[in-house]
Amino acid sequence: MLTVKCAKCNGKIFRYHKIGKGRLLRCWLDRIIKDYSVRDGDEVRCRCGSLIGTVEGKSVKMKQNSFTYSGTKTSK
Repeated sequence: MLTVKCAKCNGKIFRYHKIGKGRLLRCWLDRIIKDYSVRDGDEVRCRCGSLIGTVEGKSVKMKQNSFTYSGTKTSK
């Protein structure tokens, strides 16, 4: 379970169930456990206003360097 946070203000964006190794390039909407983000159309933003990613179909394409995360990744 990962906690994704804003790189600018360190506020929580969402809790996400990541499967597998590697970087966090996109987050699948059905694996987001708890959502703290602000949605503005297809844009996913932090409460401070920073752009975190955009919704593309069933996933959120994450904007690199706009977020940090902590927690453990599960392997499958």
